[in-house]
Amino acid sequence: MGDPAGIGPEIIVKTLLEMSEHDRSNSVVIGNLPRLERANDLLGAKLVFEENLDVKNGVVPVAYVETTGESDIVDGQVTAASGEAAYRYVEKAVQLNLDGDISVIVTAPLNKAAMHMAGHKYDGHTELLAHLTGAKSSFMLLAGPKLSAIHVTTHTSLKNAAERPSTQRVLDTIRIGNEHFKNIGISKPRIAVAGLNPHCGEGGLFGSEESDRIAPAIELARAEGINAVGPISGDTVFYRALKGEFDLVVAQYHDQGHIPTKLIAFDETVNVSLGLPIYRTSVDHGTAFDIAWKGIANNTNMKAAISYALKMVAGGEG
Repeated sequence: MGDPAGIGPEIIVKTLLEMSEHDRSNSVVIGNLPRLERANDLLGAKLVFEENLDVKNGVVPVAYVETTGESDIVDGQVTAASGEAAYRYVEKAVQLNLDGDISVIVTAPLNKAAMHMAGHKYDGHTELLAHLTGAKSSFMLLAGPKLSAIHVTTHTSLKNAAERPSTQRVLDTIRIGNEHFKNIGISKPRIAVAGLNPHCGEGGLFGSEESDRIAPAIELARAEGINAVGPISGDTVFYRALKGEFDLVVAQYHDQGHIPTKLIAFDETVNVSLGLPIYRTSVDHGTAFDIAWKGIANNTNMKAAISYALKMVAGGEG
């Protein structure tokens, strides 16, 4: 459900309403049942919920996670209570997944500040999921219908982002991106690796990270049979990918990958966590506190996240 003070409950109800009865009863909502019922009433959806994972005929199964301070959750506001709730929902989802009760997790947005207020110091869903699953590393992929980017670094300052891309991390990012795209049906993914500096450092004038760290990783990947090229300047690589030259771009930092993918297809771009022992996709937008609980939230991105999650399961990714 994500942060219960945000638009998560609304976009979940809207999406469930558009599903077939079969799909609705095979989708478990993990979160606050009273909030879910309230969103149901707000939207006039008339869905039926039951705290039972084995339901049929369009009834929606709910894993109700009761948390402390639920009465302190305020619509559209950052509170420790909503941050605690969002954390517990993810924790429950991971446990259900690891126990084999569910096949894939699709997350509605949480608020990082609220989660930090509750004492859970994670930079986002991806880092939290890595902690809960014991994964040594994780990678963020933004997958869109026309442009996809996987990130070497994500939620860190721009200063740190310039220092973190080691040859090993770049190589690992190329590898996990290649494996993922093969699993979803692309036999020989075409991967472009973006440079870090303007014009890839212009022969060392603007930095040497491309020659010192990034290019060696690309050569190692190519030696493994991966179809990777670069480094390519960040101001041209996404245009070339959009025109169909590449299946995936390896972005060196958060905004390098996020800005073009969201610009091209904001409502259809899905956040995918790779490198974890579970499947997970997410909407790629925030909690939208300014419009929460007004019944006007758009659920297009939630539908895209669910569709991509099903594609991952069908491809046997793990």
